[in-house]
Amino acid sequence: MSASTQPLPEPEPDGTPPDSEGGLRAPPGLSPVGKVWWWFHFLILVKLARLRFIAILVLIGVVIVKWDTILAYYHKWTRPAGEAHAASSDTEYFCPMHPTVIRDNPKEKCPICNMPLSKRKKSEEKDVALPPGIVNRVQLSPYKIVAAGIQTWTVAFLPLSKEITTVGFVEFNERKLKQVAARVKGRLDTLYVNQHGQMVHEGQVLALLYSPELLTTVQNLLDAKKNGNVDLLRLNRERLALWGINDDQIDKILTTGMANTHLKIPSPIHGHVIKKYVREGQYVEEGTPLYDVADLSTVWIEAQVYESDLTFLPTTSEIETKRVTLLATAITEGFPGETFQGKLTFVYPHANPETRTVVARFELDNPDHKLRPGTTAAVTLSVPPKRVELFRKTMAENYLKQRAVDMVAHAFASLGGPVASAGVAPLVLDAAGHAMLAQGRLLAVPEDAVIDTGSLKVVYRQVEPGEYEGVKVELGPRMMGPQEVSYYPVLAGLRHGDKVVTGGSFLLDAATRLNPAAGSIYFAGSSGREGPSGVSTVRPSTPQDEEAKVKAALSRLSTEEDRLLAERQYWCPVMKSSRLGLMGTPVRVIVEEHPVFLCCEGCRKGAFANPKETLAKVEKLKKTKAKSQK
Repeated sequence: MSASTQPLPEPEPDGTPPDSEGGLRAPPGLSPVGKVWWWFHFLILVKLARLRFIAILVLIGVVIVKWDTILAYYHKWTRPAGEAHAASSDTEYFCPMHPTVIRDNPKEKCPICNMPLSKRKKSEEKDVALPPGIVNRVQLSPYKIVAAGIQTWTVAFLPLSKEITTVGFVEFNERKLKQVAARVKGRLDTLYVNQHGQMVHEGQVLALLYSPELLTTVQNLLDAKKNGNVDLLRLNRERLALWGINDDQIDKILTTGMANTHLKIPSPIHGHVIKKYVREGQYVEEGTPLYDVADLSTVWIEAQVYESDLTFLPTTSEIETKRVTLLATAITEGFPGETFQGKLTFVYPHANPETRTVVARFELDNPDHKLRPGTTAAVTLSVPPKRVELFRKTMAENYLKQRAVDMVAHAFASLGGPVASAGVAPLVLDAAGHAMLAQGRLLAVPEDAVIDTGSLKVVYRQVEPGEYEGVKVELGPRMMGPQEVSYYPVLAGLRHGDKVVTGGSFLLDAATRLNPAAGSIYFAGSSGREGPSGVSTVRPSTPQDEEAKVKAALSRLSTEEDRLLAERQYWCPVMKSSRLGLMGTPVRVIVEEHPVFLCCEGCRKGAFANPKETLAKVEKLKKTKAKSQK
């Protein structure tokens, strides 16, 4: 009997049907085939049918999580044989100009410069280290240069000066401040000058002093003359001279024979009375002060100078010996439209511990007595560069270093022209720097070009049109240049003629620091829309100026002779249709004692693989270029 025609089993004693799920057993009396069918029906068709929806959801989740792995296997299984070989080999393809662009096949081109890729082993160095002093590199498309407002400025020698501006108080010139005192005791019978502030002239009589001692001394003088006592006569003359009576007055006394009863007290200088100590009729002792007289033809301004500016001030010995003279300009609130000229005459040897400043004294001419003691004035001190020890020392060190390089280069003169002349150009530039320093000029960059990160200062230099590199520079203190523009003198990092970014430099730096892959404008940048290899293609909407780019690249060759040779060669002998200069500064190599220029380092091996063929190509390229120019 078949399983389908078998009678239904009897119910269980408790009334539960034998095929109930609660029984978890096949009905009795079934054949082996019937039991298999019963269990298949029970487990597959009944149980799992209820979990079908959950199983489908789990399967979808696994596919989503493992999608990258599945896609990778798919590409591996469907890749053509040539590409499979390239991917499985130990070689890779990179752009010599932009080492961060790496591909696994040679079919693509560099997305930045659109040049063919070069082959290398994967074990070779992938990350090309930046040259010393270069913190980063960045390349912008022409459109992005315009959008970012990039502007450049050529580094040059400029007339600079360090200006120290401070505030001080106008004071009396102590060298021209005199006190008039009584030289003999007596009574002030007459005061010709009896008020503060009154102007007096040198030799003008200020007061008459009656003195019994004066009368006695004069009488002794006359008696000594009458008796012919020379020693006593000389003694009394000296005594009268100490009281302020000159030789003419003494001779008049001896001639007339009349004794003076009053001593005339003259003004020692031209000025005005700033203080009167006595009153008319007052008895005074010897040495009693009568007047204070000040000459205001010149005044002092004592100003506070911060510690950071002390390096720009001359030493006391330099000021006293007048080896250094620093001019100063003062402006007062009382005469805001007028400037007063003076010079630095003294720097205090101690500092104020509360303000951390040092007092510097300036002496100024005071026409019409407009500078009044007790008022304030803003003083600007102009320090020429040759006065600053920092610049003199830096120039000397650079010159000695380059001279040492030049001597080493001449020692190896037999190795060829470029080696022998390696240090000549920097040596000449440093010698020019010394001459410029003597003229008050320094190699400088505008303040807008400098990015101060706190730990270092960076200036973006244009390598060629559209390509920039961040250069770590050493700068001097901020100084004032032409048209009242602030500049920083360059101590190290830049050379005369370098083009640096002024407008847009902060945007350039912020983009590279905050987002190294900010758009398709940087090396190996990604704009979010990736190609087959994961890197987007750069397609500038504004065409590049190839001639300007080539000219900038060739100008960086070490000598003028090399530049002319590269212009005559025009093309790279290894990479076809690659113009010299479009991939940066051409690489100079010596092939069988002949100079040859390559478009990049990636062509070096190809140039030496067959030297004779390379030289033949170079000669052919030169002839082709010469014919095109005719």
